[in-house]
Amino acid sequence: MTLEWLEASFYQQGFAKFPDDQFVALGLTQAQLADLKGIGASEEAHVVLLQSALAQAGIKPVQPCTYNFGFTDAAGMVATAAILESVGISAYLGAAPLVSDGGILSTAASILTVEARHQSFIRIASGVAVSPSPLDTPLGPKAVFSLAAPFIQSCPEGSNLILTAFPTLTMTSPAPVAGVMNLVAGTNIQVQSEAASGATFCGFTNSAAAGGTAFTPFDPANGCALPPNLAGVVYVTLTNSAPNSGVLTDDITVAGPMVVQLS
Repeated sequence: MTLEWLEASFYQQGFAKFPDDQFVALGLTQAQLADLKGIGASEEAHVVLLQSALAQAGIKPVQPCTYNFGFTDAAGMVATAAILESVGISAYLGAAPLVSDGGILSTAASILTVEARHQSFIRIASGVAVSPSPLDTPLGPKAVFSLAAPFIQSCPEGSNLILTAFPTLTMTSPAPVAGVMNLVAGTNIQVQSEAASGATFCGFTNSAAAGGTAFTPFDPANGCALPPNLAGVVYVTLTNSAPNSGVLTDDITVAGPMVVQLS
């Protein structure tokens, strides 16, 4: 619900700020622009549907917050949309095992399939591989909220939002090209976080990783190496251990996640 509020506000604010010709200048056809605006309308419908499903189950939905998306141009909006839709898919997948109410689970599943189509369309419009990985990647609620938190300025009292974010994680090198990282296994990435001193590993969460997350050693001076066999959207965290199971949990997470899009 928190993420759906954010996504609906994201598209509302973006389309209000940028005229159609900025999107056309990116190479979008009129039909594609209509599809992009349709995604915004879908997110608003998702908000209404989730509110109804939660209310019928006797659960108080979280309330909308005040957001700052840092919009500068339509290109940046589309690039951010690609990330938000990927996070949306991961949020629904990660939440599914936590939902005991069959009605809410069915409602969420009907939204998840549409979020996946949103992501596919935006990837096509952005000129990157539509389906770079055979499986999508689940994320836990706290990790999802940590990705949403930088956009949230404040939330109203009584919003029913009980999550807190992990410390932020950013990449300092190498720089992405058009939002995509053209990296090969073994390439070192440099990251920074206020919590980095407590980390000993980088966790790369992706559906291609055994157990969900591949870990490589981390030190602040040299960063960490990219593991093999990852593709598409990868969530990178700093951790204080590297379980052989490949399962990333909140108790070992030090900072992050951040999103890396591999070609």
